[in-house]
Amino acid sequence: MNNSKLSVTSRILVAFASGALVAVFFLPAWRIDLFAPQYPEGLTMNIWINGLSGDVDIINGLNHYIGMKHITVDMFPEFRYLPYVVGFFMLLGMIVAITGNRKALFAYICLTLLGGALAMYDFYQWGYDYGHNLDPKAPIQVPGLSYQPPLIGHKRLLNFDAYSFPDVGGWIVIGAGGLMVLIWFLEWWRARKLKKQTALKLALLLLLPVFSFSSCSSKPEPFRYGQDICHSCKMGIVDPKFGGELITAKGKVYKFDDLNCMANFVRSEEVSQKEIAQLLAINYEKQGEFIDASKSFFLVSPSIKSPMGSNAAAFASKELAQRFNNDQQGKILDWENLYNQFSK
Repeated sequence: MNNSKLSVTSRILVAFASGALVAVFFLPAWRIDLFAPQYPEGLTMNIWINGLSGDVDIINGLNHYIGMKHITVDMFPEFRYLPYVVGFFMLLGMIVAITGNRKALFAYICLTLLGGALAMYDFYQWGYDYGHNLDPKAPIQVPGLSYQPPLIGHKRLLNFDAYSFPDVGGWIVIGAGGLMVLIWFLEWWRARKLKKQTALKLALLLLLPVFSFSSCSSKPEPFRYGQDICHSCKMGIVDPKFGGELITAKGKVYKFDDLNCMANFVRSEEVSQKEIAQLLAINYEKQGEFIDASKSFFLVSPSIKSPMGSNAAAFASKELAQRFNNDQQGKILDWENLYNQFSK
């Protein structure tokens, strides 16, 4: 799955949000309400993307007494290009929906936030000029007092309570923008989870050889004398001079109290030859130490008394085995010959 592409559901929602902007062509985007004792029902001025409506004439008549400018469509040059701006965002949103490009959606959101910030700044500048640049010949003049309407929210102007908020079209635009942000966040979160899953899978693939190597190179387990049981004869392991271990490729350890028990287990093929990773024997000379059976030499002598009668002891070299063969009654064998002897 391509992490840079939006899901089908997200594309549909992006297209819906973009199409919803058409509402501002048919519904007012902003409204300013004025309430006073003589106007308990209030006066409203609706601001569209290309015009004004509502009680504009009454508001102009009242504002004339305090020297505020006459509000007309001509004083807002923005009305001439706002429809094109909205059209641009609708087109851009549809392109995002068609291409499904997540980066393009992020760019759309950035442009939307920038456009919204510029619109609010422009509105503030108009309100500042409208409320501060008063006619010096106005019938009512209060030195030091300005009448800038609130950018958003409530403000007291003389005996009027002024409220400035988005109108129906504006709320639809805000909702569409919020939906775009939500879609981007959910898609970012989905891509982040996919990246984590991909990274986890890659890490597992990279670590698999390490695990395999660890399994293949598993160390023998020290005998717990008096507790461990020979896997073949089921007798307790008690003599530290004898025994051996078989370790599988998966790291499983089988313990034996005598070498003939280990040979019998190998011959049983309970563990196949290809699954055997190591065959180890206890070093007779150094009790408790394991040596590689395939590289060891074994002294088989009646003078050696092993737990299960193999009478075989393992040595790290042929010279050491010969040194312990004092009476010359024993035979020195490698593992293959020892194994074959136990098979007879």
